[in-house]
Amino acid sequence: MLEHLHQEFVLDEGDIVEVMSDTQANVMLLSDADYANYKAGRSYHYYGRFFTHFPARLSPPHYGRWHVVLDLGGGSATVRHSLRVIKSGGS
Repeated sequence: MLEHLHQEFVLDEGDIVEVMSDTQANVMLLSDADYANYKAGRSYHYYGRFFTHFPARLSPPHYGRWHVVLDLGGGSATVRHSLRVIKSGGS
């Protein structure tokens, strides 16, 4: 299993997840199915990229349960991080 930091959210289209980290990392926004594939080491799709500077801001393409993952790419470190959701204001 891949080592990573993870948090789950229910998000609307247009919401923004803002990630702060003191360590560069691949920051990914994954659906339930893609997160299951990620954990199992199978092929998966995500929104995001490798960030060297923060904050990272990601937005889901539609309503649903989403998983925010910080992956150090096989490295290890003590990571200080925070996540917050900025709601779109839509209904």
